[in-house]
Amino acid sequence: MNQIKKVAVLGAGTMGFGIAGVCANAGCEVLLLDLDKSTCDAAKERLVAGRSPVVQDEAVLERINTGSFDDDLDKISDCDWICEVVIENIEIKRDLFKRVEAARSDDSIISSNTSGIPLRDIYRDMPDRLQQDIAVTHFFNPVHIMRLVELVPGEQTRPEVISTLADFLGNTLGKGVVYAKDTVNFIGNRIGCMWMLSGLHFAEKAMESDGLNIETIDALMSTPIGLPPTGLYGLVDLIGLDVMYNVGKNLEVNLPANDIGRDYISLTPNVQQLYVRGQLGRKTGGGFYKLTRHDDGTKTMEVFDLQKDSWRESQSARLDDNENTMQTLWDTNSANGRFIREIMTNTLFYSASLVPEIADDIVNVDRAMRWGFGWSKGPFELIDQLGVEKLVDSIRHKGWQPPELIQILLDKGETSFYRNQGTEFFGVDGAWHKIS
Repeated sequence: MNQIKKVAVLGAGTMGFGIAGVCANAGCEVLLLDLDKSTCDAAKERLVAGRSPVVQDEAVLERINTGSFDDDLDKISDCDWICEVVIENIEIKRDLFKRVEAARSDDSIISSNTSGIPLRDIYRDMPDRLQQDIAVTHFFNPVHIMRLVELVPGEQTRPEVISTLADFLGNTLGKGVVYAKDTVNFIGNRIGCMWMLSGLHFAEKAMESDGLNIETIDALMSTPIGLPPTGLYGLVDLIGLDVMYNVGKNLEVNLPANDIGRDYISLTPNVQQLYVRGQLGRKTGGGFYKLTRHDDGTKTMEVFDLQKDSWRESQSARLDDNENTMQTLWDTNSANGRFIREIMTNTLFYSASLVPEIADDIVNVDRAMRWGFGWSKGPFELIDQLGVEKLVDSIRHKGWQPPELIQILLDKGETSFYRNQGTEFFGVDGAWHKIS
Protein backbone atom coordinates (compact mmCIF):
# COMPACT_ATOMS: atom_id res chain seq x y z
CA MET A 1 0.00 0.00 0.00
CA ASN A 2 1.26 3.47 -0.89
CA GLN A 3 2.77 5.76 1.72
CA ILE A 4 0.45 8.70 2.39
CA LYS A 5 1.87 11.79 0.70
CA LYS A 6 -1.15 13.44 -0.93
CA VAL A 7 -4.35 13.98 1.03
CA ALA A 8 -7.85 15.04 0.00
CA VAL A 9 -10.00 16.62 2.71
CA LEU A 10 -13.69 16.73 1.85
CA GLY A 11 -15.31 19.46 3.91
CA ALA A 12 -13.81 22.83 4.86
CA GLY A 13 -15.52 23.42 8.17
CA THR A 14 -13.76 23.70 11.52
CA MET A 15 -12.57 20.10 11.55
CA GLY A 16 -11.86 19.91 7.82
CA PHE A 17 -9.62 22.95 7.56
CA GLY A 18 -7.86 21.84 10.75
CA ILE A 19 -7.06 18.43 9.25
CA ALA A 20 -5.95 20.07 6.02
CA GLY A 21 -3.68 22.39 7.98
CA VAL A 22 -1.93 19.73 10.05
CA CYS A 23 -1.39 17.59 6.94
CA ALA A 24 0.13 20.55 5.10
CA ASN A 25 2.30 21.32 8.12
CA ALA A 26 3.60 17.76 7.91
CA GLY A 27 4.69 18.26 4.31
CA CYS A 28 1.75 16.69 2.49
CA GLU A 29 0.13 18.05 -0.63
CA VAL A 30 -3.51 18.71 0.25
CA LEU A 31 -6.67 19.02 -1.85
CA LEU A 32 -9.41 20.79 0.14
CA LEU A 33 -12.92 20.54 -1.34
CA ASP A 34 -16.38 21.71 -0.28
CA LEU A 35 -19.64 22.73 -1.96
CA ASP A 36 -17.93 25.76 -3.45
CA LYS A 37 -14.33 26.87 -3.88
CA SER A 38 -14.87 30.17 -2.06
CA THR A 39 -15.66 28.30 1.16
CA CYS A 40 -12.34 26.47 0.89
CA ASP A 41 -10.42 29.64 0.06
CA ALA A 42 -11.85 31.33 3.16
CA ALA A 43 -10.96 28.30 5.28
CA LYS A 44 -7.43 28.37 3.89
CA GLU A 45 -7.06 31.99 4.99
CA ARG A 46 -8.29 31.12 8.50
CA LEU A 47 -5.43 28.63 8.88
CA VAL A 48 -2.99 31.49 9.50
CA ALA A 49 -5.39 33.67 11.52
CA GLY A 50 -6.11 33.97 15.23
CA ARG A 51 -4.04 33.76 18.39
CA SER A 52 -3.21 30.08 17.87
CA PRO A 53 -3.17 29.55 14.11
CA VAL A 54 -3.08 26.05 12.68
CA VAL A 55 -0.38 27.07 10.21
CA GLN A 56 2.47 29.28 11.45
CA ASP A 57 4.32 29.65 8.14
CA GLU A 58 2.26 31.14 5.32
CA ALA A 59 4.46 29.35 2.79
CA VAL A 60 2.81 26.10 3.93
CA LEU A 61 -0.46 27.29 2.38
CA GLU A 62 1.06 26.73 -1.04
CA ARG A 63 0.68 22.99 -0.41
CA ILE A 64 -3.12 23.35 -0.15
CA ASN A 65 -5.18 23.45 -3.34
CA THR A 66 -8.88 24.23 -3.14
CA GLY A 67 -11.93 23.43 -5.20
CA SER A 68 -15.54 22.24 -5.17
CA PHE A 69 -17.17 18.81 -5.14
CA ASP A 70 -18.88 19.40 -8.47
CA ASP A 71 -15.87 20.75 -10.37
CA ASP A 72 -12.87 19.08 -8.77
CA LEU A 73 -13.82 15.73 -7.19
CA ASP A 74 -12.07 13.90 -10.03
CA LYS A 75 -8.76 15.27 -8.69
CA ILE A 76 -8.90 12.80 -5.79
CA SER A 77 -7.78 10.13 -8.25
CA ASP A 78 -4.13 10.70 -7.35
CA CYS A 79 -4.67 11.09 -3.60
CA ASP A 80 -3.40 8.45 -1.18
CA TRP A 81 -5.86 9.29 1.61
CA ILE A 82 -9.32 10.81 1.19
CA CYS A 83 -10.77 12.09 4.47
CA GLU A 84 -14.49 12.99 4.62
CA VAL A 85 -15.32 15.75 7.11
CA VAL A 86 -18.81 16.93 6.10
CA ILE A 87 -21.89 17.52 8.26
CA GLU A 88 -23.04 14.71 10.58
CA ASN A 89 -25.84 13.57 8.29
CA ILE A 90 -25.71 9.96 7.19
CA GLU A 91 -27.42 10.46 3.84
CA ILE A 92 -25.10 13.33 2.89
CA LYS A 93 -22.10 11.21 3.84
CA ARG A 94 -23.35 8.18 1.92
CA ASP A 95 -24.04 10.23 -1.20
CA LEU A 96 -20.57 11.72 -1.06
CA PHE A 97 -18.90 8.34 -0.55
CA LYS A 98 -20.67 6.96 -3.63
CA ARG A 99 -19.18 9.79 -5.65
CA VAL A 100 -15.77 9.29 -4.05
CA GLU A 101 -15.78 5.58 -4.85
CA ALA A 102 -16.33 6.32 -8.52
CA ALA A 103 -13.45 8.82 -8.65
CA ARG A 104 -10.73 7.37 -6.44
CA SER A 105 -7.90 5.07 -7.47
CA ASP A 106 -7.11 1.54 -6.33
CA ASP A 107 -5.20 1.30 -3.04
CA SER A 108 -6.28 4.76 -1.93
CA ILE A 109 -7.59 4.91 1.63
CA ILE A 110 -10.87 6.59 2.51
CA SER A 111 -12.05 7.59 5.96
CA SER A 112 -14.78 9.48 7.77
CA ASN A 113 -14.26 11.90 10.63
CA THR A 114 -17.72 11.07 12.01
CA SER A 115 -17.98 11.40 15.77
CA GLY A 116 -21.08 9.32 16.29
CA ILE A 117 -22.52 7.71 13.16
CA PRO A 118 -21.65 3.99 13.02
CA LEU A 119 -19.25 3.29 10.16
CA ARG A 120 -21.26 0.23 9.13
CA ASP A 121 -24.26 2.47 8.45
CA ILE A 122 -22.17 4.71 6.21
CA TYR A 123 -20.79 1.94 3.99
CA ARG A 124 -23.86 -0.35 4.05
CA ASP A 125 -24.50 -1.97 0.63
CA MET A 126 -21.56 -0.19 -0.97
CA PRO A 127 -18.95 -1.94 -3.19
CA ASP A 128 -16.48 -4.38 -1.62
CA ARG A 129 -13.54 -2.22 -2.71
CA LEU A 130 -14.84 0.67 -0.62
CA GLN A 131 -15.62 -1.53 2.36
CA GLN A 132 -12.07 -2.94 2.29
CA ASP A 133 -10.42 0.50 2.15
CA ILE A 134 -12.54 2.46 4.64
CA ALA A 135 -12.07 3.44 8.29
CA VAL A 136 -13.02 6.12 10.78
CA THR A 137 -10.32 8.67 11.61
CA HIS A 138 -11.99 10.65 14.39
CA PHE A 139 -9.96 13.76 15.20
CA PHE A 140 -10.72 15.96 18.21
CA ASN A 141 -11.12 19.73 18.03
CA PRO A 142 -9.03 21.86 17.76
CA VAL A 143 -7.17 19.48 15.45
CA HIS A 144 -3.76 21.14 15.74
CA ILE A 145 -3.87 21.03 19.55
CA MET A 146 -5.73 17.88 20.56
CA ARG A 147 -3.56 14.77 20.44
CA LEU A 148 -6.23 12.09 20.08
CA VAL A 149 -7.32 10.38 16.89
CA GLU A 150 -9.62 7.36 17.18
CA LEU A 151 -8.99 4.80 14.45
CA VAL A 152 -11.90 2.48 13.72
CA PRO A 153 -11.97 -0.29 11.08
CA GLY A 154 -15.06 -1.61 9.32
CA GLU A 155 -15.97 -5.28 9.16
CA GLN A 156 -14.06 -5.82 5.90
CA THR A 157 -11.31 -3.20 6.29
CA ARG A 158 -7.95 -4.58 5.23
CA PRO A 159 -5.30 -4.70 8.02
CA GLU A 160 -2.84 -2.74 5.87
CA VAL A 161 -5.32 0.15 5.69
CA ILE A 162 -5.30 0.44 9.47
CA SER A 163 -1.52 0.02 9.77
CA THR A 164 -0.88 2.64 7.06
CA LEU A 165 -3.25 5.13 8.70
CA ALA A 166 -1.81 4.45 12.16
CA ASP A 167 1.73 5.05 10.90
CA PHE A 168 0.75 8.28 9.13
CA LEU A 169 -1.38 9.64 11.96
CA GLY A 170 1.13 8.75 14.66
CA ASN A 171 4.51 9.25 13.02
CA THR A 172 3.80 11.89 10.36
CA LEU A 173 1.11 13.98 12.10
CA GLY A 174 2.33 13.24 15.64
CA LYS A 175 -1.10 12.20 16.90
CA GLY A 176 -1.93 9.76 19.65
CA VAL A 177 -3.75 6.91 17.93
CA VAL A 178 -6.18 4.73 19.84
CA TYR A 179 -7.84 1.68 18.33
CA ALA A 180 -11.59 1.71 18.82
CA LYS A 181 -14.44 -0.47 17.64
CA ASP A 182 -17.42 0.50 15.50
CA THR A 183 -19.73 1.24 18.42
CA VAL A 184 -21.74 4.35 19.24
CA ASN A 185 -19.49 7.37 19.92
CA PHE A 186 -16.42 5.09 19.88
CA ILE A 187 -14.33 5.47 23.09
CA GLY A 188 -13.75 9.07 24.15
CA ASN A 189 -17.22 10.45 23.52
CA ARG A 190 -18.94 7.30 24.79
CA ILE A 191 -17.34 7.68 28.22
CA GLY A 192 -16.80 11.44 28.23
CA CYS A 193 -20.34 12.31 27.18
CA MET A 194 -21.73 9.79 29.66
CA TRP A 195 -19.69 11.50 32.39
CA MET A 196 -21.00 14.93 31.36
CA LEU A 197 -24.66 14.00 30.82
CA SER A 198 -24.88 11.91 33.99
CA GLY A 199 -22.96 14.62 35.82
CA LEU A 200 -25.67 17.16 35.04
CA HIS A 201 -28.18 14.82 36.70
CA PHE A 202 -26.03 13.98 39.74
CA ALA A 203 -25.07 17.64 40.20
CA GLU A 204 -28.65 18.87 40.37
CA LYS A 205 -29.47 16.07 42.78
CA ALA A 206 -26.59 17.25 44.99
CA MET A 207 -27.79 20.86 44.71
CA GLU A 208 -31.27 19.90 45.85
CA SER A 209 -30.31 17.46 48.60
CA ASP A 210 -27.02 18.88 49.92
CA GLY A 211 -27.00 22.52 48.84
CA LEU A 212 -24.00 22.31 46.52
CA ASN A 213 -23.62 25.03 43.92
CA ILE A 214 -22.18 25.11 40.41
CA GLU A 215 -18.85 26.56 41.53
CA THR A 216 -18.33 23.76 44.06
CA ILE A 217 -19.36 21.11 41.56
CA ASP A 218 -16.78 22.41 39.08
CA ALA A 219 -14.09 22.65 41.76
CA LEU A 220 -14.72 19.01 42.67
CA MET A 221 -14.79 17.93 39.02
CA SER A 222 -11.36 19.34 38.26
CA THR A 223 -8.14 19.22 40.29
CA PRO A 224 -9.19 16.60 42.89
CA ILE A 225 -9.99 14.08 40.14
CA GLY A 226 -7.25 15.21 37.77
CA LEU A 227 -9.67 16.70 35.24
CA PRO A 228 -9.28 20.02 33.35
CA PRO A 229 -9.99 23.26 35.28
CA THR A 230 -13.24 23.84 33.37
CA GLY A 231 -14.88 21.22 35.58
CA LEU A 232 -18.31 19.95 34.52
CA TYR A 233 -20.46 23.03 33.85
CA GLY A 234 -17.53 24.99 32.45
CA LEU A 235 -16.85 22.20 29.95
CA VAL A 236 -20.49 22.03 28.88
CA ASP A 237 -20.40 25.82 28.36
CA LEU A 238 -17.31 25.39 26.18
CA ILE A 239 -18.86 22.60 24.10
CA GLY A 240 -22.36 24.08 23.94
CA LEU A 241 -25.71 22.79 25.16
CA ASP A 242 -26.84 22.39 21.55
CA VAL A 243 -24.03 19.89 21.00
CA MET A 244 -24.86 18.05 24.24
CA TYR A 245 -28.53 17.90 23.25
CA ASN A 246 -27.63 16.39 19.88
CA VAL A 247 -25.24 13.92 21.54
CA GLY A 248 -28.10 12.77 23.73
CA LYS A 249 -30.37 12.30 20.72
CA ASN A 250 -27.71 10.24 18.95
CA LEU A 251 -27.25 8.09 22.05
CA GLU A 252 -31.00 7.61 22.29
CA VAL A 253 -31.00 6.07 18.80
CA ASN A 254 -27.77 4.07 18.97
CA LEU A 255 -27.11 2.99 22.57
CA PRO A 256 -27.79 -0.68 23.36
CA ALA A 257 -31.17 -1.19 25.01
CA ASN A 258 -29.70 -2.22 28.36
CA ASP A 259 -27.00 0.48 28.53
CA ILE A 260 -27.12 2.38 31.85
CA GLY A 261 -26.31 5.55 29.93
CA ARG A 262 -29.93 5.60 28.76
CA ASP A 263 -30.87 6.96 32.20
CA TYR A 264 -29.02 10.19 31.43
CA ILE A 265 -29.35 10.87 27.70
CA SER A 266 -31.94 13.63 28.21
CA LEU A 267 -30.99 16.98 29.70
CA THR A 268 -32.46 17.68 33.13
CA PRO A 269 -35.65 19.77 33.02
CA ASN A 270 -33.81 22.85 34.30
CA VAL A 271 -31.01 22.50 31.78
CA GLN A 272 -33.52 21.76 29.03
CA GLN A 273 -35.06 25.17 29.67
CA LEU A 274 -31.68 26.80 29.04
CA TYR A 275 -31.42 24.91 25.75
CA VAL A 276 -34.93 25.91 24.68
CA ARG A 277 -34.27 29.62 25.20
CA GLY A 278 -30.90 29.49 23.45
CA GLN A 279 -28.71 29.90 26.54
CA LEU A 280 -26.16 27.49 25.11
CA GLY A 281 -22.80 28.48 26.58
CA ARG A 282 -19.88 30.60 25.44
CA LYS A 283 -21.09 30.68 21.84
CA THR A 284 -24.22 32.62 22.89
CA GLY A 285 -22.54 34.84 25.47
CA GLY A 286 -23.47 32.70 28.46
CA GLY A 287 -24.76 29.33 29.55
CA PHE A 288 -24.02 28.37 33.13
CA TYR A 289 -21.37 31.10 33.34
CA LYS A 290 -21.43 34.62 31.88
CA LEU A 291 -18.52 37.05 31.74
CA THR A 292 -19.51 40.72 31.54
CA ARG A 293 -16.92 43.32 30.53
CA HIS A 294 -17.63 46.81 31.86
CA ASP A 295 -16.77 50.17 30.31
CA ASP A 296 -14.18 50.89 33.03
CA GLY A 297 -12.24 47.74 32.06
CA THR A 298 -13.43 45.58 34.94
CA LYS A 299 -15.05 42.19 34.52
CA THR A 300 -17.83 40.39 36.38
CA MET A 301 -18.33 36.65 36.29
CA GLU A 302 -21.90 35.52 36.89
CA VAL A 303 -23.33 32.04 37.43
CA PHE A 304 -26.81 30.87 36.52
CA ASP A 305 -28.70 29.54 39.53
CA LEU A 306 -30.68 26.57 38.21
CA GLN A 307 -33.00 26.46 41.22
CA LYS A 308 -33.88 30.16 41.10
CA ASP A 309 -33.72 30.44 37.30
CA SER A 310 -31.68 33.63 37.51
CA TRP A 311 -28.13 34.99 37.33
CA ARG A 312 -26.05 35.80 40.39
CA GLU A 313 -22.47 36.87 40.99
CA SER A 314 -19.99 34.01 41.01
CA GLN A 315 -18.61 32.84 44.34
CA SER A 316 -15.21 31.30 45.08
CA ALA A 317 -15.41 27.59 45.81
CA ARG A 318 -13.41 26.48 48.83
CA LEU A 319 -12.61 22.83 49.41
CA ASP A 320 -11.33 21.55 52.75
CA ASP A 321 -7.73 20.35 53.05
CA ASN A 322 -8.94 16.73 53.10
CA GLU A 323 -10.84 17.20 49.84
CA ASN A 324 -7.95 17.71 47.42
CA THR A 325 -7.84 14.16 46.01
CA MET A 326 -10.40 11.63 44.91
CA GLN A 327 -9.20 9.18 47.56
CA THR A 328 -9.69 11.58 50.47
CA LEU A 329 -13.03 12.80 49.14
CA TRP A 330 -14.20 9.21 48.71
CA ASP A 331 -13.64 8.52 52.41
CA THR A 332 -15.53 11.55 53.71
CA ASN A 333 -19.24 11.59 54.51
CA SER A 334 -19.57 15.23 53.49
CA ALA A 335 -21.85 16.52 50.75
CA ASN A 336 -18.78 16.86 48.54
CA GLY A 337 -17.72 13.29 49.24
CA ARG A 338 -21.19 11.93 48.51
CA PHE A 339 -21.26 13.71 45.17
CA ILE A 340 -17.83 12.41 44.18
CA ARG A 341 -18.75 8.82 45.11
CA GLU A 342 -22.00 9.05 43.17
CA ILE A 343 -20.65 10.42 39.89
CA MET A 344 -17.31 8.60 39.88
CA THR A 345 -18.77 5.22 40.88
CA ASN A 346 -21.12 5.59 37.94
CA THR A 347 -18.38 6.72 35.54
CA LEU A 348 -15.82 4.08 36.53
CA PHE A 349 -18.42 1.30 36.59
CA TYR A 350 -19.57 2.34 33.13
CA SER A 351 -16.04 2.49 31.75
CA ALA A 352 -15.18 -0.97 33.05
CA SER A 353 -18.40 -2.43 31.66
CA LEU A 354 -17.51 -1.28 28.12
CA VAL A 355 -14.35 -3.37 27.66
CA PRO A 356 -14.13 -5.25 25.31
CA GLU A 357 -17.25 -3.77 23.67
CA ILE A 358 -15.66 -0.45 22.63
CA ALA A 359 -11.97 -1.44 22.64
CA ASP A 360 -9.94 -4.61 23.00
CA ASP A 361 -8.10 -3.43 26.09
CA ILE A 362 -7.97 -0.86 28.87
CA VAL A 363 -4.90 0.92 27.47
CA ASN A 364 -6.84 2.33 24.51
CA VAL A 365 -9.62 3.49 26.85
CA ASP A 366 -7.23 5.26 29.22
CA ARG A 367 -5.33 6.89 26.38
CA ALA A 368 -8.55 8.12 24.78
CA MET A 369 -9.63 9.91 27.94
CA ARG A 370 -6.20 11.39 28.58
CA TRP A 371 -5.53 12.53 25.03
CA GLY A 372 -9.09 13.50 24.06
CA PHE A 373 -10.60 14.92 27.27
CA GLY A 374 -7.52 16.09 29.12
CA TRP A 375 -7.89 13.71 32.07
CA SER A 376 -4.58 13.26 33.87
CA LYS A 377 -5.47 9.59 34.41
CA GLY A 378 -7.81 7.36 32.42
CA PRO A 379 -10.67 5.42 34.09
CA PHE A 380 -8.62 2.31 34.84
CA GLU A 381 -5.71 4.36 36.12
CA LEU A 382 -8.21 6.14 38.39
CA ILE A 383 -9.50 2.78 39.63
CA ASP A 384 -5.94 1.78 40.51
CA GLN A 385 -5.40 5.11 42.26
CA LEU A 386 -8.60 4.74 44.26
CA GLY A 387 -8.28 1.03 44.95
CA VAL A 388 -10.45 -1.51 43.19
CA GLU A 389 -11.96 -2.77 46.47
CA LYS A 390 -13.26 0.70 47.32
CA LEU A 391 -14.91 0.94 43.94
CA VAL A 392 -16.42 -2.53 44.26
CA ASP A 393 -17.83 -1.67 47.69
CA SER A 394 -19.47 1.43 46.24
CA ILE A 395 -20.81 -0.52 43.24
CA ARG A 396 -22.37 -3.13 45.52
CA HIS A 397 -23.75 -0.41 47.79
CA LYS A 398 -25.77 0.75 44.76
CA GLY A 399 -27.15 -2.76 44.37
CA TRP A 400 -25.06 -3.54 41.28
CA GLN A 401 -22.64 -6.35 40.56
CA PRO A 402 -19.09 -5.54 39.44
CA PRO A 403 -18.58 -5.46 35.66
CA GLU A 404 -17.19 -8.66 34.17
CA LEU A 405 -13.69 -7.24 33.71
CA ILE A 406 -13.46 -6.21 37.37
CA GLN A 407 -14.81 -9.60 38.43
CA ILE A 408 -12.12 -11.35 36.35
CA LEU A 409 -9.51 -9.18 38.07
CA LEU A 410 -10.85 -10.12 41.51
CA ASP A 411 -11.11 -13.82 40.64
CA LYS A 412 -7.44 -13.78 39.64
CA GLY A 413 -6.53 -12.30 43.02
CA GLU A 414 -5.22 -9.09 41.45
CA THR A 415 -5.64 -5.65 42.98
CA SER A 416 -4.81 -3.35 40.07
CA PHE A 417 -5.14 -3.05 36.30
CA TYR A 418 -1.52 -1.98 35.78
CA ARG A 419 1.73 -3.27 37.27
CA ASN A 420 5.51 -2.90 36.96
CA GLN A 421 5.45 0.91 36.85
CA GLY A 422 2.66 0.87 34.30
CA THR A 423 4.49 -1.24 31.72
CA GLU A 424 1.96 -4.11 31.87
CA PHE A 425 -1.82 -4.13 31.82
CA PHE A 426 -4.47 -6.66 32.83
CA GLY A 427 -6.33 -8.04 29.83
CA VAL A 428 -9.86 -9.28 29.32
CA ASP A 429 -8.34 -12.77 29.06
CA GLY A 430 -7.20 -12.59 32.67
CA ALA A 431 -3.51 -12.39 31.72
CA TRP A 432 -0.89 -9.64 31.92
CA HIS A 433 0.33 -7.99 28.71
CA LYS A 434 3.18 -5.64 27.85
CA ILE A 435 2.16 -2.14 26.79
CA SER A 436 3.45 -1.38 23.32
